[in-house]
Amino acid sequence: MVNLKVKSKTLVSALALCALAMMATVAAAQSSGQDWPVFGNSIAGDSASAAPTGINAGNLKSLTRRQVQLDGTVDAAAIYLHGVNVKGSSHDVFFVTTTYGKTIAVDAKDGKVLWEYTPAQYASWEGTRQITNSTPVADPDREYLYAASPDGKVQKLAVADGHLLWSTAVTLAPATEKLDSPLKVFRGHVIVTTAGYIGDRPPYQGHVAILDAASGKLLHVWNSLCSNQAGLLQPSSCDGQRSAIWGRSGPAIDTSTGDIFVATGNGTYDGKTNWGDALIELNPDATAMLGNYSPENNAELDHRDLDLGSTSPVLMGGGIVAQGGKDGLIRLVRIKDMAGTAAHTGHELQTVPTPGSQQLLTSLARWTHDGKTWLFSADGGGFRSSAGGTSAWTYAAVDGKAKLTPAWNNDNLGTTPLVADGLLYIYDPHNGGLRVYNPATGVQLADLPCGAGHWNSPIVIAGRIALPEGSANEHATSGVLDIWSLPGH
Repeated sequence: MVNLKVKSKTLVSALALCALAMMATVAAAQSSGQDWPVFGNSIAGDSASAAPTGINAGNLKSLTRRQVQLDGTVDAAAIYLHGVNVKGSSHDVFFVTTTYGKTIAVDAKDGKVLWEYTPAQYASWEGTRQITNSTPVADPDREYLYAASPDGKVQKLAVADGHLLWSTAVTLAPATEKLDSPLKVFRGHVIVTTAGYIGDRPPYQGHVAILDAASGKLLHVWNSLCSNQAGLLQPSSCDGQRSAIWGRSGPAIDTSTGDIFVATGNGTYDGKTNWGDALIELNPDATAMLGNYSPENNAELDHRDLDLGSTSPVLMGGGIVAQGGKDGLIRLVRIKDMAGTAAHTGHELQTVPTPGSQQLLTSLARWTHDGKTWLFSADGGGFRSSAGGTSAWTYAAVDGKAKLTPAWNNDNLGTTPLVADGLLYIYDPHNGGLRVYNPATGVQLADLPCGAGHWNSPIVIAGRIALPEGSANEHATSGVLDIWSLPGH
């Protein structure tokens, strides 16, 4: 018995050491920037990453492109995990979700499809207008990921082989409520938002749903319309309609507090329980609204289909939020001026026009470098517009005042800007091509050839760039993932 106890203690100690080693390996991969687990590589949604990519101004011309054929169009972005176990061996893997809800694992080195998950009811919506534009997110443990599908569900999938662990509905009306934005994971919660389909066809409402990452249990739902009602709504049970939460970078999470920032589109607004065209701050489990803001011309925005929430909020630091809109404006708002459940309208710190004074259907990117903060925006992307532009501002907050100062601009339209390891990447969905800039000067360094698209966004990691092509609105059941690689990657 003594020997058994000693062996048991030794085994427990060994298992504990093994667990610690695994945790250290995960932490090292994340802290060293070897993974790209979420849209824009940022839980805060600022679409800027300082992680080393291996790609710089001097080696852009040495990139070569491989086109991977997919069983679906990815009108979103990829995520990436380095050195994960897939089917018994180590791989660097891109993961994507197609518009009809297939989630696909692609080997980053050779473009081989490693596994493919297809939702059970896939055939019932394949080729229809019932789609998703959501980007998946990896769990911090690097063993699982979470992905959306057109039936209004979120799936937890195993990184190793794509098998399903749980599937949870976050809407009762998947035919009219769409999962549009990227998913986020924070402190054991999966954070999901809902929107509507193109054409604003009711009935639908915007929701923020919180799922337990381990079990898939739906913990809470905050409703942007009829916010006095908790839980999933049958759209007919609420008099208000629309108020989609559809920003391209998803909910912005304040990593110091866990608070959730979202912005809503056109819909009923009364400043009490209905929050159309508003910027909202929620507590970490979405059980309470901590603050709100809406422009004074809220009614006009609603009437003219000029969603305030056509973009996701960006946390600028120092208690300031930048919020772009479909009216071609970017507003700076002080968080403390939003505080409380009473309605807060107006009192913007600054309002500036979008690059081409076009509807802003893409998110902003915030970059901090050498003690200076920058904000980047591209418009004209999203509906194959032929007009638009790209702009950069420097940002400063002094004595409680915040200001954006123009730095440079051009006439190149694009989707959501991305800053990665000191380079600015912007995809042109109308003409095709991924432009690469010096973010501080606006000098274009490269234009990487690729096809046209819609809301697609690149990721840049480990000597590679991955960018899906194509538009969800074409209802295609095949697509392309472009992968540019440095020699030897």
